Amino acid sequence: MRIIFAGTPDFAASSLSALLDTDHEIIAVYTQPDRPAGRGRKLTASPVKQLALDNNIPVYQPASLKDHAEQQILADLNADLMVVVAYGLLLPKAVLDTPKRGCINVHGSLLPRWRGAAPIHRAVLAGDTETGITIMQMDVGLDTGDMLYEVSCPINETDTSGDLHDRLAKLGAGALTDTLTLLEQGAITPQPQDDSQACYAHKLEKQEGLIDWSQTAQNVDRQVRGLFPWPGCFTTLNGDNLRIHATTPSEQTIDPQLPPGTIVNTDNGVILVACGAGTTIAITRLQIPGGKALSSKDVLNSRRSLFADGTILGQ
Repeated sequence: MRIIFAGTPDFAASSLSALLDTDHEIIAVYTQPDRPAGRGRKLTASPVKQLALDNNIPVYQPASLKDHAEQQILADLNADLMVVVAYGLLLPKAVLDTPKRGCINVHGSLLPRWRGAAPIHRAVLAGDTETGITIMQMDVGLDTGDMLYEVSCPINETDTSGDLHDRLAKLGAGALTDTLTLLEQGAITPQPQDDSQACYAHKLEKQEGLIDWSQTAQNVDRQVRGLFPWPGCFTTLNGDNLRIHATTPSEQTIDPQLPPGTIVNTDNGVILVACGAGTTIAITRLQIPGGKALSSKDVLNSRRSLFADGTILGQ
């Protein structure tokens, strides 16, 4: 098939890389305009753009596809199919209807659960034990199209969103190539989604990283894992932000009357903190202001006085 690929981040680049190993012809790549990145705020190509350039594929970077002139450029490519993976731009109906086989999307959840912008993070935050990839025929709704192919994977108790992202990127790439084979064979029967089971994965906000220590240790741990590596979790210590990179729920219970956020002890190279309902959590990796991310053991070796027993985080 003659395929247009539309995507932007690393997650999408995995699928494009898989397509390049097939017999399909990638006639064009659409990706978002270059963005400033790094300390120098230098305009930087997306991972998808870089991969396309490395493989001599024409790249298009419109700011929007609502413009009729842009829609005509896309139509003139005469594609059989458009594959969309984390592109980040809305596709109007005119674009969805342009390729002969329409547009399909690689989505990082088992639809209809977690439609929207941040399905991987929301699954971890919610404590889901399973997620996966859905290949969907796109329509004008938000991740509402008929499902063509699904593959699932477990969410482990220690998984961060970063861990899950990397696994799903590989899973999505394989699911995409399998779907294309089945489409060509006429072996797929589209399945409508059950809208009554849908939930929405809202875009992440930095403020979601503020830890509420009155939650149970399990919920705090989900927050830390679900928001790592971005936007990350934080609390306050002596008025400064303290970034929390990794935690482990502890089996040690305490008096539920102890104020949440209280440092219980710093034994065994971890910082044990009181949470809600008498639960405790061990901070195992953190970043103090002006420093880099270190293990709790290394931080305690140099700055133990900051984490004296009875100190309350989050105040």
